[in-house]
Amino acid sequence: IDPNFVPEPYVTIDVLGKTPDDVSDEILGYVNKNRESASGDKAGSVIVLCGLSGTGKGTTVAKLSDKLSADQKVVCWSNGNIFRSATLLAATWCEQQPGCAVFDAEKALTKENLANFMTMLSFDKFNGKFDTRINGLGLDLLVSEVQNTILKQPKVSKNIPTVAQVTQGEVIKFAAEAIKIMSADGVSILLEGREQTVNYVLTPLRFTLTLSDETLIGKRRAAQRLMAAALNSLEEDASEDKVKDALVNELAKMLEAEN
Repeated sequence: IDPNFVPEPYVTIDVLGKTPDDVSDEILGYVNKNRESASGDKAGSVIVLCGLSGTGKGTTVAKLSDKLSADQKVVCWSNGNIFRSATLLAATWCEQQPGCAVFDAEKALTKENLANFMTMLSFDKFNGKFDTRINGLGLDLLVSEVQNTILKQPKVSKNIPTVAQVTQGEVIKFAAEAIKIMSADGVSILLEGREQTVNYVLTPLRFTLTLSDETLIGKRRAAQRLMAAALNSLEEDASEDKVKDALVNELAKMLEAEN
């Protein structure tokens, strides 16, 4: 990755007091203007969305996907499955080494091995649709077919953080090329992530969601924790009173833990 690369500027959108529909419509306004200026270009739009946790990125991406899907193909891209694919290859490599009973990061994640693992990943149309293929070390898999099975196995999940630390650059470049291929085919891509990982995707449609009252982010996170904890103690048909009691009880536990 070029350390001197300067990404295209981001449009900042303050989501305070706005619904997800409001935010998605504001973004679509920029998307439509960009289409008008690129008249005749059949490439799909690439929309990058960043922002702190709690600003509604996931909800906004879902709204954008619904609205854009009315008249075009839309893909919500995540680098997560590429990190998982690289981790599967590293774990498989370890399994094939004599006397290597567990994942050995020092041996598996050498510069030479990482370069070799990335050559085993390709992005193209398979069976009529875009997909990532894992082909090497005896594996021949399509990510869409194994993303909820093999790529969720413990040998993958527990080693992702270790592999991700040393494959950021490789995965970013792989993702940028995959997105370029899909866009050229007329597919619009919604890409959510941290700026460090999405800056290298070339597009003028870059947005950062912010909250001018940043205390609301903490309040929202606290509310999410409270609701999740209360749900664990409730039955599906719980009455309104029981829901209220569960929330009060979990709030008391949270306050006690903080003191």
